[in-house]
Amino acid sequence: MPSEGYDMAELGLVQVSTVGSGTPFADHLGETILAVCEEGDPDDGRLALELTFDSGRVRCDTWSGDLRLSSK
Repeated sequence: MPSEGYDMAELGLVQVSTVGSGTPFADHLGETILAVCEEGDPDDGRLALELTFDSGRVRCDTWSGDLRLSSK
């Protein structure tokens, strides 16, 4: 069972759950992160983080306060 989530006040609520096959990170569990690339758009404040593994990449970005994950 994962640890409990926590409230980060104005930064939002962190919810913790078990990893299922529905997350882009599931295919990369146990792998080493080979590279990290951060992107920011100063016009709209969007941020993105792309993590590179041996078997592919996972992109994490925000839109309207929601975190979106996608794999490449």
